[in-house]
Amino acid sequence: MTRSLSGAPTPSESIFKGIRDAGIDFIVSVPCANLKELIPMVDEDPDIIHLPVTREEEGVGVCAGAYMGGKKPAMLMQNSGLGNSINALASLNMLYGIPLLMIMSHRGVEGEPIVAQVPMGELTPKLLDTMDIPYFMPEKGVDSADIIVKAWNVAYEQKKPVAVLLPIPFWRRQA
Repeated sequence: MTRSLSGAPTPSESIFKGIRDAGIDFIVSVPCANLKELIPMVDEDPDIIHLPVTREEEGVGVCAGAYMGGKKPAMLMQNSGLGNSINALASLNMLYGIPLLMIMSHRGVEGEPIVAQVPMGELTPKLLDTMDIPYFMPEKGVDSADIIVKAWNVAYEQKKPVAVLLPIPFWRRQA
């Protein structure tokens, strides 16, 4: 694992710690540049089943099956994939009360170099609000690992999808 110059955990290490602390044991992932350090951590952990998927709605279905099989599922994804998964989230997870933790690289916000990411970046919180999907964002002074644990607990208690939005500045800071 990569450590920052200060010896503090990197953002990816903090999120991975939260995944472990929450007891997440099944993760699907869709690649994103911001997740490039986190995905290998998950993949190398012998206590987590990691399954790369080609599309987010595929991941929603796979995670639903994993939950019904006794696993605690999460999906690593980019926020643009929320648009791809709305129907699956509504007609599967929300209809049948299936928890899912969506850890999202939130592109299209402050610091975004690709203009095509901006529309979905701006719409992501509004879409989550419209779907009544709770979401969390990193806050100064709050351990990112704790946010992951809290978000999973909300997903499990409310039997619904929950998102953690990790914007570009989060990935550039030292945890």
